[in-house]
Amino acid sequence: MDDTIIALATALGVASIHVIRLSGPEAGEIIARSFIPKNLLRWNSKDNFTLHLGIFKDEDIADEVLIGRMLAPASFTGEDIYEINCHGGPWLAQKIITCCVRAGARVAQPGEFSKRAFLNGKIDLIQAEAVVDLISARTSDAAKLAFAQLRGSLSAKIVALRQEIMDILAFIEAGIDFPEDDVEELDRLTLNNNITKVLYRSAELLTGSKTGKILREGLQTVIAGRPNVGKSSLLNALLQEERAIVTDIPGTTRDEIRESVNLGGILLHLVDTAGIRVGEDLIEQMGIARAWRALEAADLILLVVEAGHPLTSDEVNIIENYGNKVIVLANKTDLLTRKLQLQPLREEVWIPLSVVCHQGFECLEQEIKKRVFAPECDSLSEPLLSNVRQISALEKAEKVLRAALQALENGFPWDIISIDIRKALQHVSEVTGDDVQEDLLETIFSRFCIGK
Repeated sequence: MDDTIIALATALGVASIHVIRLSGPEAGEIIARSFIPKNLLRWNSKDNFTLHLGIFKDEDIADEVLIGRMLAPASFTGEDIYEINCHGGPWLAQKIITCCVRAGARVAQPGEFSKRAFLNGKIDLIQAEAVVDLISARTSDAAKLAFAQLRGSLSAKIVALRQEIMDILAFIEAGIDFPEDDVEELDRLTLNNNITKVLYRSAELLTGSKTGKILREGLQTVIAGRPNVGKSSLLNALLQEERAIVTDIPGTTRDEIRESVNLGGILLHLVDTAGIRVGEDLIEQMGIARAWRALEAADLILLVVEAGHPLTSDEVNIIENYGNKVIVLANKTDLLTRKLQLQPLREEVWIPLSVVCHQGFECLEQEIKKRVFAPECDSLSEPLLSNVRQISALEKAEKVLRAALQALENGFPWDIISIDIRKALQHVSEVTGDDVQEDLLETIFSRFCIGK
């Protein structure tokens, strides 16, 4: 934390400009050694959040640059930050970084700028993880979710929950210190109500976690069915490109084809599998075995069947075993002479489809959205948990809170109940990083790119 760090904040390569970020106690001195400002008076004023034109000059380089100055404690990291905007080109950017390193800077590790922001109290752990999510977002809803977390909407909810648990712990400690017999029953009733209220708050936060996780990570979506029902054609139609080979020969697809597509703001990780039947040769049999394994790992199964034809035993098997995550797509409706009468086996959803005529895709999109956005979480207006680490910590907190409530109802003494309350406080604190181990921080920030 005492070092001054430097890194390229833009992707290395030929570009219009590169941005080099410098942060730390000696950042200003390092810049001053090579920067010749065009307006010296303005530069010497030390005004914060200013942009300065000048020449960055060293023995090997000379470039006209813009330098942004953001001074502590009002910067992203809480330290003095200088951002050098130089002309694009890997040689020039590397030379400027080398010059600053010779002057006393150190090349930053992945995520070190954000880690310093966290350690200096500028952001919490939810906001730090939201930085990575915003950078890697591949859909508009994923970006909106990450931005809301970055702005602190989810953090505010967690902080309020943490404060309620702290108040409960203080209430219990007061009960231990002042155990008057005449208020014992009243105290226990109040404590029961307070723990129940906190459990309700945590349940509210966990309600939308499934939606949040899907928006952040996407859905593992398997396209399954017997040969020649239009699986590969469906893949190509969703991708809007000829990704898979389509022929009239059964068994053309023998291995998995994996691609991702944004469908109505939801990221689908598509897996096109071999047609499910009795394989005619060893290679096709291996592909079919992979198809069955893919079904086990799927979040969503698009089962393509041929409209107007009876289901095969394999298709029935898929519906009966994976019905809650199956959408049946009755393809080739354009070949039917009369309207298709759909008769589901159980509660699975059937959608008439014609890949050739591009009919039924809007219904498919709406059905997927319906499954992602539960009735109690039909929009992004409320902050959502989306990170596995965050969800796991809050689930642990909810579990020990229920144990505390049970202990209270069983008449356990105050000090026993307080053990579970303290555990709940610790788990909730882990969400925002108020109580977190160093090794976890290293794991989290190692996922960041260098320069962020």
